[in-house]
Amino acid sequence: MEYAKSFALIAAALSAALIVLAAAFGISKIGATSVENIARQPEAGNQIRGAMLITAALVEGVALFALVICYLVQQKITF
Repeated sequence: MEYAKSFALIAAALSAALIVLAAAFGISKIGATSVENIARQPEAGNQIRGAMLITAALVEGVALFALVICYLVQQKITF
């Protein structure tokens, strides 16, 4: 039974790491695409920048929610 709790803690930690990596990749992809689009159409820069900030905030919010869930799972497991 001790092994199951240890594996659960390891799984929660790996899940948190995967969430952070996925959020970082998503935000970097959003940033790269928006810079590329602003370079193509400078007159639409304000609209693209606004859409980029909203999308990045949504990605960050989902990542934060998932990290909180991982933390709650870790706290639920007691030895």
